[in-house]
Amino acid sequence: MLIYIRRKLLHSIPIIFAVTLLSFLSVNLLPGDVAETIAGIGTDNAVMDETVVQDIREDLGLDRPVVVRYLSWLGYAVRGELGKSYQTGQSVSEAIALRLPVTIQLLLMAQILAILLAIPAGIFSAYRAGKLPDRVITTLAFSFLAAPSFIVAISLAFIFAVLLNWFPATGYVPFSEDFIGNIRSFTLPALALALIEWPILCRVLRNDLISTLQEDFISLAKAKGLRPFHILFRHALRPSSFTLITIVGIQLGNLISGAVIVESIFALPGLGSLLVASIHSREILMVQGIVALMAVAYVVINLVVDILYGALDPRILR
Repeated sequence: MLIYIRRKLLHSIPIIFAVTLLSFLSVNLLPGDVAETIAGIGTDNAVMDETVVQDIREDLGLDRPVVVRYLSWLGYAVRGELGKSYQTGQSVSEAIALRLPVTIQLLLMAQILAILLAIPAGIFSAYRAGKLPDRVITTLAFSFLAAPSFIVAISLAFIFAVLLNWFPATGYVPFSEDFIGNIRSFTLPALALALIEWPILCRVLRNDLISTLQEDFISLAKAKGLRPFHILFRHALRPSSFTLITIVGIQLGNLISGAVIVESIFALPGLGSLLVASIHSREILMVQGIVALMAVAYVVINLVVDILYGALDPRILR
C-alpha cells in the first residue's frame, strides 16, 4: 500500500505542474489590457496617462515573457506567496484563506446531500429495475441532469425563499455566530448543486448493483433464505460501490466549478464569488491564485480517490 501511495504521489507532481501552467496561461489569455483597466483608461473619470499604465505593467510583470512570469510566480507560490491585490493591497493568500472555508462547507454539504439522494434512489431503482419505480427515478434523474445549475438555483430560491419563505434567498451567516442560521444560509445553495450531481451517482450505482445482483454469490444468498434488505446492503452494496467512490471524487472536483455560479446567485462570500469579482476588476494575481488552487484541489481530490480505491480493492495494488 505504501508503494502504491508513493507511486501515485510521484505521478501527481508533473500533473500539478501541468495544471498550474495551463491555469496560468489561461488567465493570461483574457482579452484586454490589465494595466489599462487598473489605471482607468477608457472610463469617464480616467485621469491616468501612459506613464502610469507602463508603471503598472512593470509592477505586475506584464512586460516580461509569459514563461518567465510563470516561473517567477511558481517560485513564490510554492512558498505560499501568491502576490497582492493591486487595488486593495490585500494578500491573495489571505483573501483565499478567508473565503476558502465558505466554499469547502458548500461543497461538502452539496456532496453529502447528493449521496443521501443517490444511494437510496439507486438501490431502489436497481431492486425494481425495469418497473414503474425505476422508470420514474430514471426520468427524474435525467430531468435534473439536463437542467443548468443556475436554473435549479433560481428555481429553488423562488420556491423556498420567495413563495414559502423557509430559507433566506441570499446572505451568509458565519458558523461561529449562529449554527442554525449558518445551515439555513447554505441549504439552498448546497441543494442546488446536489440536485445536479445526484443523477450521475444514482445511475452509476443502479447499473453496478444490477450487475452485482446477477452474480453467483447473490444467488447463493437468496438460496439461503436471506431477506432482500440484507442481501442488498450486506452483500451487494459494497462490491457495487467502487465506481461510485471514483465518481464521487470526480464530482467533488466538478462541484468547484458549479460553486462559482451558485455562490454568485446566493451571495455567498466564497472563492467562486471572489473569482467572479476579481475577473470583473481584472485582478490578475487574484484570478491566477484562485484558478491554480482550484486546479490543484481537483488533482489532490482524484489522488485521494485513487488511494481509497486501492484500500477498498487490494487487487489494483499489484
